[in-house]
Amino acid sequence: MIDLLAEKLEPSFDIINKKLQTDNITVHLLYLKTVVDNDQIQNYIIKPFFEMGSTQQFDSYIASLPQNGKIETDEKVLSQLSRGSVLVQIQEQNYLLDLKKITTNLVSETNMEPTIQGPELGLSEDIQTNLNIIRHRYHNASLKIKTYQVGTSNNQTLAIIYDQESVNDLVLKNLQEKVKNLNHSVVLSNSELQRFLNDKKWVFMPTMMITERSDRVIQNIAGGKVILILDGSPNAIIAPSVFFDFMTSMDDIYLPFGVAKFLKLLRYFGLFTCLMLPGIYVAVTSYNPEVFRSELAFSVAGSRVGVPFPSFIEVLFLIIFMELLTEASIRLPKTVSGTATTVGGLILGTAATEASLTSNIMVIIVSAVAIATFAIPINEMSFAIRIVRYFLLFFGTIAGITGLILSFLAFILYLTNLESFGEPYLKLFLQRKKVETKGVKS
Repeated sequence: MIDLLAEKLEPSFDIINKKLQTDNITVHLLYLKTVVDNDQIQNYIIKPFFEMGSTQQFDSYIASLPQNGKIETDEKVLSQLSRGSVLVQIQEQNYLLDLKKITTNLVSETNMEPTIQGPELGLSEDIQTNLNIIRHRYHNASLKIKTYQVGTSNNQTLAIIYDQESVNDLVLKNLQEKVKNLNHSVVLSNSELQRFLNDKKWVFMPTMMITERSDRVIQNIAGGKVILILDGSPNAIIAPSVFFDFMTSMDDIYLPFGVAKFLKLLRYFGLFTCLMLPGIYVAVTSYNPEVFRSELAFSVAGSRVGVPFPSFIEVLFLIIFMELLTEASIRLPKTVSGTATTVGGLILGTAATEASLTSNIMVIIVSAVAIATFAIPINEMSFAIRIVRYFLLFFGTIAGITGLILSFLAFILYLTNLESFGEPYLKLFLQRKKVETKGVKS
């Protein structure tokens, strides 16, 4: 029975199929080391095994343990093994002992992807702890874990995790080949690993997602994606990832349907505002004021009286200082970052307006753009959009509304030309089941 179950669990690095033997007793053990407490195995199984003198005595001891569970079908045994049980075979008798290891006390709270509802614990910097968390939340024998050594100098352990029944084999093979071909001397974090795995250096849009949330990891494993976890890094890489994945928050799952759809629509509105609003302001004030109603056009023109710069310089001046405030809030200690950036923003906006370096409307627009940028749930996408809006601002400056619209259409065409490990970047959903025509394993 143990050999048959071990074949169903393979290939996975954390499978332990061990044989204990003395002159009088022979015992077989099968378990997953990432979810089982090794101290309990030592105390409840291995130590008594070497202290008892006969097979009957050890068999009676194992049968009397309170952790002993009922063995039913092979599927239920596989499920229990993934939950932290140990299968003990003594001659023809099989026992299932619940010796699970819980490591949630070693996990920090999520900081980068907070949610209103849902789990608050993220991942750990220890790879064994992370694998324990994933195993405890995904109880399926088809979950496979393969490990590699990356970094020729520091030799960090990298785990590739996937569900064998739903994963896209082409994506998995592509990732495994890229990992095997890595020849960098030091790999310290998943962010650095993501950059090494990206073949195109000058692609601004992220094609792999980095997350700290264990629930997002579990959801993507079930959806057929591949997870990469590097030892020493408190997050995971999800591949492939398309554009719409980066606009999804885990609250979309936990909140009611109508509320989730409204919030997602709000995020896309924030994305459009962040991209287009600076360019629209420059294009309308400098080239196409006729698109405004006369009252609004006069109000905008009146607010710019005394401003010595063209609208493009005005927008660029405030947006760059807004970027500096954002960067300062990241680099400063947490105890002072909020106060420093808030006070800095208020003083900067007030002083610039009083000195006639910018208009009141421009301060409102830049504040709206900053708020809209923070509505994007994944930071990688937020950084990319912050860069792209400078290109749209440039074309809006040289060609007005026409240049802005054409550059936005060019950005959409650029996204349609991108791929993430063979998946179109603007795909609305990813393949959740294997293609039936795939070859048979050798």
